[in-house]
Amino acid sequence: MVTIRVKVLQDSLVQSSILSYLLRRFGYERCKLFEGDRKHSLETNYEISKQRVGYKPRRDTLPSDYSALGFKCGLEIHQQLMTERKLFCRCPAGLYNDKTDYDAEVVRHMRPTLSELGEYDGTALMEFRTRKTIVYRLKNRTACTYEVDDTPPFKIDRQALEIALRIALMLKTNIVGELHITRKQYLDGSIPTGFQRTGIIGIEGEIPLSNRKVRIIQISLEEDSCREVSDIGHMRTYITDRLGMPLIETVTYPDMTTPDEAAEAGYYLRYLARSSGQVRSGIGAARQDVNVSITGGTRIEIKGVAHIAWIPELTHNEAFRQKALLEIAEQLNLNLDVARWKLIHKNVPPRLLSGFYSMMPDLPASHRLIAVNLPGFKNILSFFTQPRRVFADELSDRLKVIACLEKPNILVSEHCRDELVLSETDLDSLRELLKSRDNDAQVLIWGHEDDIPTAIETIDERCRMAFEGVPNETRKGLPDGTTIFERVLPGADRMYPDTDSAPIPIEDDLIEKLQQDLPPEICDRFEQLREWDVPEDTYEYLLSKNLVPVIERISGECGLTPRFVGCFLGHTLKRLEGCKPWTPGFSYSKIYGLARFVADLGLDNAILKEMLPVVYEHPNIVFDSVLTTIGYSKISREQILSHVPILRQKFNDVCTSKNPNACTDWIMGNLRKMALGNICLAELRAAIDKGVDGD
Repeated sequence: MVTIRVKVLQDSLVQSSILSYLLRRFGYERCKLFEGDRKHSLETNYEISKQRVGYKPRRDTLPSDYSALGFKCGLEIHQQLMTERKLFCRCPAGLYNDKTDYDAEVVRHMRPTLSELGEYDGTALMEFRTRKTIVYRLKNRTACTYEVDDTPPFKIDRQALEIALRIALMLKTNIVGELHITRKQYLDGSIPTGFQRTGIIGIEGEIPLSNRKVRIIQISLEEDSCREVSDIGHMRTYITDRLGMPLIETVTYPDMTTPDEAAEAGYYLRYLARSSGQVRSGIGAARQDVNVSITGGTRIEIKGVAHIAWIPELTHNEAFRQKALLEIAEQLNLNLDVARWKLIHKNVPPRLLSGFYSMMPDLPASHRLIAVNLPGFKNILSFFTQPRRVFADELSDRLKVIACLEKPNILVSEHCRDELVLSETDLDSLRELLKSRDNDAQVLIWGHEDDIPTAIETIDERCRMAFEGVPNETRKGLPDGTTIFERVLPGADRMYPDTDSAPIPIEDDLIEKLQQDLPPEICDRFEQLREWDVPEDTYEYLLSKNLVPVIERISGECGLTPRFVGCFLGHTLKRLEGCKPWTPGFSYSKIYGLARFVADLGLDNAILKEMLPVVYEHPNIVFDSVLTTIGYSKISREQILSHVPILRQKFNDVCTSKNPNACTDWIMGNLRKMALGNICLAELRAAIDKGVDGD
């Protein structure tokens, strides 16, 4: 094999061109760099590894590219239900309080326990290593002894059960004969009991997408977890207002083969749940867990994705992250034996590293500084994993979660980002201290002396995982489309029967009753909007807010065209909601009342756009007062048109524009406020164009 050695050049454009040619001609393994300018060479390693992985921006990636990766994706959609009470107690649901507004605190420490098979859950062991103190903040009006695991559950809330069954029927699932409540382990502290009560109510359904059908594994009814307030060091704090609220979890098969299909399925399930009219909306009311894998990789769960619009970028980057980790494993296994591989770590003598102490001069006396040598890991720490992220971030993320070392918590020997890299002087000192070889990589960590043993174990564990490829884990999605480590993926046996809850029969009479009142399918709603000629850019808003029934009611009872109402809601109302905060007391039923009022007075419907902002900000205002607020006065059509000749003459006296429509536009501008509600504006424009009243 011929080795091509490339000297690092000062001209980065020339260097990039040469590297691109060599990569295409000879491949990554045969292109090595001279030791030269360290920063330039290792930044180049990021780019070389990125090309080796074959990463492309999502906009440039074709379905065939995802097929080559073996991309698969499934969804777990969580949606809160619109109930009066929580699922297993009688506390009110939907009442939220500020994180600083609480009446009591409860402190817990999570410990792992053996299962019936004599095994520990991997997630439980990971959480135990963190030595976290869990604090729950309780408000009397939204929590009781059930929330803190002091009393057994009440009977399941019947309202929640019927809503969940209705949505299960909309998904075309097979309804179970009996609802059996089980316990699903939640070991991060988000539920004080350490488990979530949940029950499967339907299995094996489906939803249609534009090019395929997506199968539904199951839909479950379960209780929501706490809201996290903070997670710093060894202290994690939750607020319990959301705890125990009823929600449904819809789980799909991994049938989506592109990121866009995953988002399409997410939107469809969102629209379907909203069309029931019995689910909550707003921040936190719906959350998505996204499962992604590629050929040779494993299932990675991206937890708690806040917006469906994030799914395409997150799944795209996760697919290539797995590809990158597989490439890293291949490279490591070429030259190293994991069975004989062993990291070396040493305490760093005080003030040995001048560059580090100039960056962090106030390191507490209780903190230790540890140098770690990773044999054979040269060019691995700066290996591309995600846009703007490298393998070193895989270590840093786990140090934050497992060893509780707050970021920044790591410096490395390879230049990938300025905030991660050791200075040249410090690196020389560390290499001498560790007796490093040319092919080794170095890591510097620091933290409280009690956390250092866990930190070293964490680095060793993650590096050994690198030999295997893609580790099983749950990750958190970020707005920029990248993910960070959250915890070890729970085991398959995390569910077991709840001995506090008796089975609940699902009567055939109840199912038949619910089937008689199901809303139209979402695909039929799309077709309905097309038939009405409603602009497509309104569909997402109208369906997510379940406003199609509002369009039907207003157009059917107020004499307005569905297209006008669709545009009024999908453009005017949406823009209003985007510009102004939601006003307590405003509901979409107010819009029907407003349209009814305008229709009864025989006003032109264009006035609705002027009245809506007032009603939105003051939902309890009398509609007559709205007319006064916007300055409306009743004027006959003839009176309005009588101003046209005068205005036309005035325009001719002062006009300098060559625009043929300038006269009509100017007259319309002068008459618009007078005409609004009294005459159709399109009719007024036509009258002006024709030269009304003998002009």
